[in-house]
Amino acid sequence: MRGEPDDMADSPLSDPGRRRVFQQELLLVLALSLGASAVAAVIRFTGVLTRPGGLSDYAATLNASRAPDRPWLDLAWQLFGIATALVPVLLVAHLLLRERSDGGPGMRALGFDLRRPGGDLARGAAVAAAIGGSGLLLYLGAQAVGLNLTVVPESLPEVWWKLPVLIASAVQNAVVEEVIVLGYLLRRLGQTGWTPMAALLASSLLRGTYHLYQGIGGFVGNVVMGIVFVWLYRRWGRIMPLVVAHALIDIVAFVGYALLAGKVGWLPTA
Repeated sequence: MRGEPDDMADSPLSDPGRRRVFQQELLLVLALSLGASAVAAVIRFTGVLTRPGGLSDYAATLNASRAPDRPWLDLAWQLFGIATALVPVLLVAHLLLRERSDGGPGMRALGFDLRRPGGDLARGAAVAAAIGGSGLLLYLGAQAVGLNLTVVPESLPEVWWKLPVLIASAVQNAVVEEVIVLGYLLRRLGQTGWTPMAALLASSLLRGTYHLYQGIGGFVGNVVMGIVFVWLYRRWGRIMPLVVAHALIDIVAFVGYALLAGKVGWLPTA
């Protein structure tokens, strides 16, 4: 990777005891976050497949109201969900700081910092424009031929905090996914002896699997996105541009749906 020298970046560890510790640590982090999400997505997808009707007859809601008739309680639940979803990221930061006996590099090891805001924003916006447009076309095509559920990005009530919460949810998704399934996962897999290609496949397939609740199209599209993101991360040595890209893609999806649902004919709704 490009960036600052890091003597533990992707090099397999020589100490088998430390490799086992890192393997166990990785499994625990995944079990508390996106690994559990992947299992849940498989179960949900299996449930949809075994019900009557095609995939497009069912909907997957991403940002749902928790208390539709009580907006302040609903807001509290939304903020609670966003905050607790970020806890595994804090755990990763803690583990990276304790990576070595003399102190680890922390999140700088993944390029998750504010050292290069201009470049990160520019690269992220370019990636979002390329992937966001093609991803929308893939979703619409897959949904039209019955390979995807109808994805409902939000079903929040029309209240003053709706758009800020959707933006916060998009940023939370981007931080959790890119820190864990891109930066941290690739680092630990490399340190425990996985080849670069095997690590790329593991990261991309995991990304696709926890999006399987959207259907086959969601799985395939996110696997492809995962491959592109791994390639870019290895090229740039930073996840920050990819966090920006992911956040922009989700912000456009969430806010765009909130503004356009029911007003344009091409956008599927539940």
